[in-house]
Amino acid sequence: MITRKSLPRRMFLRGMGTAVALPFLDAMAPAMSNSRVTGKPPVRMAFVYVPNGIDMRNWTPAEDGPLPVELPRILKPLEPLRKDITVLSNLTHNNGRALLDGAGDHGRCCGAYLTGVQPRKTYVDIKCGISMDQIVANSIGSQTRFPSLEVGMEDARQAGDCDSGYSCAYTNNLAWRSETQPLPPVLDPRAMFERLFGDGAELTPEQRARRTRFRRSILDFVSEDTKKLQGNLGPTDKRKLDEYLSSIREIERQLEKAEKDNAQINPGMSKPYGVPADFAEHFRLMTDMITVAFAADLTRVVTFLVTREGSSRAYREIGIPDGHHPLTHHMNKPDMMEKVAQINTYHTKQLSAWLQKLKGTKEGDGSVLDNSMIIYGAGLSDGNRHTHEDLPTLMIGRGGNNWIKSERRVTYRRETPMSNLFLTMMDRMGVKDIEHFGDASGRLNGLDLA
Repeated sequence: MITRKSLPRRMFLRGMGTAVALPFLDAMAPAMSNSRVTGKPPVRMAFVYVPNGIDMRNWTPAEDGPLPVELPRILKPLEPLRKDITVLSNLTHNNGRALLDGAGDHGRCCGAYLTGVQPRKTYVDIKCGISMDQIVANSIGSQTRFPSLEVGMEDARQAGDCDSGYSCAYTNNLAWRSETQPLPPVLDPRAMFERLFGDGAELTPEQRARRTRFRRSILDFVSEDTKKLQGNLGPTDKRKLDEYLSSIREIERQLEKAEKDNAQINPGMSKPYGVPADFAEHFRLMTDMITVAFAADLTRVVTFLVTREGSSRAYREIGIPDGHHPLTHHMNKPDMMEKVAQINTYHTKQLSAWLQKLKGTKEGDGSVLDNSMIIYGAGLSDGNRHTHEDLPTLMIGRGGNNWIKSERRVTYRRETPMSNLFLTMMDRMGVKDIEHFGDASGRLNGLDLA
């Protein structure tokens, strides 16, 4: 028997208020005679939510079973990942409908998305339900530095597009810690970066400005630890570590560029510090940090609100000056419907770029994407009619050990609760003794290979 001391799975490079976690390395698994790495990467899950519904004509494959040779228009940017995607049809959020209205249609569809319950307002407060991501975080979150990460790209109050505190609470949040406590997403890339790698302290604008004048890369602060570690790694692990640290430095570079551009373009803008004006750049920064967080096992649970529900954001970068939400109320006008399809496709283009990075991030015998379950979708299907059935839903990744059978469309019985999918995912994440969630009627069949 050949033995050696393996590196701790949750090892950090430290220095000057900085803590850089390490990715999954071969050296983190014990050595055995005649055996390669025996360590088993963790399974992660993420929910990537887009607002205002999706043009289902250009989303849904025509038939069940294997995906067609030519993917529908909105899914076409995902062609390089077709072996990793599963289209789920006929999943419904009945509690997103106007049973006990109070949050508005957009508030209900977003508030119900991960909770499975009817969002409403009471005489004194908002009321929703604990979201499934937080059930998972409560169960396995102690195994990582952050039980969960909540990420976003737009706040209704900053956009000046929120009719009440009640609807803002629902349209701005996917994650709910309790019936009355939403977990607001982090919108500012710099704040997210500091949370992942800094000492956790909130800085004032003056402190940030002062520190920026003397800024060095966080990797400079951990250089001594890095040199010591590299001396004990094999060639493969050295390459992995170099690629990982290079990705962190690239995020820093992008952040610095975004902050300079913001200062030059509009010094008085009342938006979070460091938020890029360009949608694609903002999306890339946030997802790059999610990739690092997954690779380093900083968290296994992420919610990502890709602009808030009901967003009227314009997409001038693709030639669409009209607001997204008003366009979805197209009244079947072809020109407006075409613009909605363009916005939907623009979103999946950004998604595809991120997923390819996850797929290119090697881990064990596969990739980080192989060991993930990523749900991409919306709380409405037809944004024009505000329909809550047959919600656009993609499952991306294999859930670890090729658990999910991909590259196909699976159609369930009409009105199958979306909560059934969440119960199934909770099982896969290792949550024990959960028999009821939201309006679930049971587990979702047909995902796994068994």
